[in-house]
Amino acid sequence: MEHHYTDTHKIIFHGNGAKLFRIYILNILLTILTLGLYYPWAKAALIKYLYQETEFKDSRFAFHGTGKEMFIGFIKALGILVVVYGLVLAAALSMNMVVIIAGSLVFYILLFLLIPIAIHGSLRYRTSRSSWRGIHFGYRGDRNELVRLLFTGGLLTICTFGIYFFWLIIKLRKYIFQNLRFGNLRFSYEGEGSTYLMLHLKGYFLTIITLGIYVFWYVRDLFNYYIDNIRLYQDHRVLKFRSTATAGGYFKLIIVNFLIIILTLGLGTPWAVVRAFEFITGNVIIEGALDADAIRQTEENYTDATGEDLADIIDIGLV
Repeated sequence: MEHHYTDTHKIIFHGNGAKLFRIYILNILLTILTLGLYYPWAKAALIKYLYQETEFKDSRFAFHGTGKEMFIGFIKALGILVVVYGLVLAAALSMNMVVIIAGSLVFYILLFLLIPIAIHGSLRYRTSRSSWRGIHFGYRGDRNELVRLLFTGGLLTICTFGIYFFWLIIKLRKYIFQNLRFGNLRFSYEGEGSTYLMLHLKGYFLTIITLGIYVFWYVRDLFNYYIDNIRLYQDHRVLKFRSTATAGGYFKLIIVNFLIIILTLGLGTPWAVVRAFEFITGNVIIEGALDADAIRQTEENYTDATGEDLADIIDIGLV
């Protein structure tokens, strides 16, 4: 009988709750003492710790972003939002109903347009400042193209009463992944909008029918669908990402983390974060032949953190 063997690669997280707790406490104290101005440095310290505790093929990842870069980006992002909200305030103070309606419309359009700008800037900054074995990640997407994708998708979502949203999410993932690079390695995402919609319909109705019990299977299916459709390309070789997450594993993660945070009045959050990272990295496998020594640096350096901070301010969750 012929046997087929597939190389498998795992990401390992070595984080420690006690170490992360010290970073959290210092970040909170300095952020309070500086009336929030320390936040960019706090965020940089947290990201650096999470990166340096993450290992792939005996080498750790590194984050090269700095608090100064993020602070400058934070000021720029804040300035953009002040201008946007200022327009609405000016319209409201005019006491003219037509001006108020027009101002509100302009506000929502500008706020919607900020989303792709924030995603684009955040991806460019975060990837270029992330490395493994000295080789940097990169994002080659076009900002205007991303704006068109989200603007068109937003209109179609409105016209279809929300149904197109699921295709929009998959299109966004495909666009982002096809523009991601790790040195000379390329990525892609193979999901489909129809399958993604059915996953949500199934999960939504079964969660209602089971009075919430099915939510753990629902979350597992979404996580698995996200991971299982990621591809990595090295020359002619294709590597596939695969999730091993289970509903039971999610149940244990969510319930225990909830208890840790509640029973410690939030002080146990670093331990909950470590458990979440261990769960994610422990359930992602990369299958296929990978020549780590053949990965070459190809990406440019990028230090503008405006998009990173803008995404943070308007609370866009990026994976």
